[in-house]
Formats: sequence, C-alpha cells, structure tokens
Amino acid sequence: MYETADIRKNLKIVIDGAPWVVIDFQHVKPGKGNAFTRTRIKNMITGSVLDKTYKTGERFEPAALEEHDMQFLYKEGNRFHFMNNATYEQVELDDDHVGDAANWITENLSVKILYFRDQPIGVTPPNFVELEVIESDPGLKGDTATGATKPAKLSTGATIFVPLFVKQGDWLQIDTRTAEYLRRVSR
Repeated sequence: MYETADIRKNLKIVIDGAPWVVIDFQHVKPGKGNAFTRTRIKNMITGSVLDKTYKTGERFEPAALEEHDMQFLYKEGNRFHFMNNATYEQVELDDDHVGDAANWITENLSVKILYFRDQPIGVTPPNFVELEVIESDPGLKGDTATGATKPAKLSTGATIFVPLFVKQGDWLQIDTRTAEYLRRVSR
C-alpha cells in the first residue's frame, strides 16, 4: 500500500476500481493544521483528469499493471489489431485505447500494450520511429536565417514541424514522446 508520503509523478494507483496516474502533486504543510497533498491525477482508461487533495496518512492501492510486447498488425476502420510476440494471441483495440500512439505506429512495428486486470488499456510506441514524408510544401528561399520550420504530413497521417530542407519522400526519425523531428534517415 502507498501512503501520501509516497506520492510522486507517474505513480500508478487504484481509485474506485480504476487505474489512475499522478500527473502532478504538491505536499503542503500550512502553519496551522495538518499537512496534506494536492494532486492532479489522470484516469488511465478514460483519460479524465481530476484535482484531488489527500490528508497525510491516507493509503492507496498500487495499480497492478502489466506490459506485454506486441506487434501491430493492421488497422481496420477504427480498430487496431495487435499480436502478442510470445503467445501469438491477437488483441483488438479501438481508437480510444490507442490514443496518440496511432500517430506513430506502422504495420509490423513492435509496441508495448499496457494491461490492467487482464484488460488492455493503452499502447506505448517505441521512443523513436522512422516514417516517410508524404506531403510537404517546398521551403522558401531566404527563410533559413533562424532555423525556420514547415509542417510535413507523415505516412501515418500525423503532422509535425520539420526543417525547410525536408521534402516529400524523405524518411525521418521522429521522437514519439515529443513529436519532434530528429534527423533524416536513408532507406
């Protein structure tokens, strides 16, 4: 069991039978009265965010989460199909569970699927992926003085900002945590 003294960012706890993650917290010790902890927590299933205050000494149940290595197979409508690399079982998730990871996953990519009580609740793509630029305006001459950027649409449908020299057909390495261009790669 966790107590309020154990609260920190990314701590995963169970509240009312659902997994929550601590986004932000602040331990407060007023001049008068008992200490308490203000938290901002996010439901890992629905994505809703709450601000909650806990008195010192309150206890929390740890969220029993498991991560499984899986391979993304294909997308059909708003359903994503994954295969467990160890057992070859297939799992189907909808857009809500995949979330922003849909911007970075391509067929045959290995991802991590997060489970809570044997139910898949989220997808974590690798930190770095390589994607093709399918649409990008040409850079304008003279716009290079301060490291200007332009939008580029990737093969997954995501749009990111890239340097002016990037053109359609280039392959880019992208940081999925920040949605930032890192470098061009050769294919």
